[in-house]
Amino acid sequence: MGKLGSAIYSRLVIIVPYAWLLIFFLAPFFIVFRISMSATAIAMPPYTPVFSLGDGWAGFWDKVSTFSFENYSYLIDDPLYFNAYVSSVVIAAISTFLTLLIAYPIAYGMAQAPRSIRPTLLMLVILPFWTSFLIRVYAWIAILKPEGLLNQVLLATGIIDSPLIILNTNIAVYIGIVYSYLPFMVLPLYSSLEKMDGTLVEAAHDLGCTPIMAFWRVTFPLSLPGVVAGCMLVFIPAVGEFVIPDLLGGSQTLMIGKTLWSEFNSNRDWPVSSAVATILLLILVIPIVFFQNAQAKADEQGR
Repeated sequence: MGKLGSAIYSRLVIIVPYAWLLIFFLAPFFIVFRISMSATAIAMPPYTPVFSLGDGWAGFWDKVSTFSFENYSYLIDDPLYFNAYVSSVVIAAISTFLTLLIAYPIAYGMAQAPRSIRPTLLMLVILPFWTSFLIRVYAWIAILKPEGLLNQVLLATGIIDSPLIILNTNIAVYIGIVYSYLPFMVLPLYSSLEKMDGTLVEAAHDLGCTPIMAFWRVTFPLSLPGVVAGCMLVFIPAVGEFVIPDLLGGSQTLMIGKTLWSEFNSNRDWPVSSAVATILLLILVIPIVFFQNAQAKADEQGR
């Protein structure tokens, strides 16, 4: 009985995450993919064909035969969508790089701080999550607008003579993404740096390395798992970000999240918007595969 219970428990440990992925990832993905193969219709829902259990297998296969890749061809022919994908990837990549530059010193300082204050520093990093994401983005509107806090401070100190135009530009989008996703970069970096053996850096110094050389040859390579994890946690949601470019970016800010929202809500073209979402998901799978490969290599080196 003990062996039987252990076998059942081990299978449940495997089945539960797979069931979670099946219900909350694969099933919604196939629904969206199925809609992307449909045609637009003035109806509810606004696409055809719509399946019904009363159709039977013959009716089911008749409707499946009407599926086409026309919506995907439309995306390829219209440069708007290609430009939106490229712009989203570029903005997300630049934002991820800027977030890494800011988060690494923060995480390094937290890891080097006395153990007694590390929980307090960790709480300060997590503290922004206690406030609504939407409210925090709206707060940046008040800070970045021409008569906002930032321009008032710069004008009062004499650094500038006229207000800076930051709001409704890509710079505002970068600021919003970096601010909003900074904790997602700090936490995995801190986890990697906090577990690092400090004697390795001391040994590098004893062997003649300068502090900068010791950082690049010892500290940074050991923190690469945290760097990769943090970059994935920032890059993946930033590519499909909608709220930040919609509120802080201008009309010229082109991101696939805004395009997707416009197709769903303004144009009510669910098949095309589903095709946009499907391609976006496939684009995001690529960095996830790279992350898994890097993680597997790191695990092999750790053994």
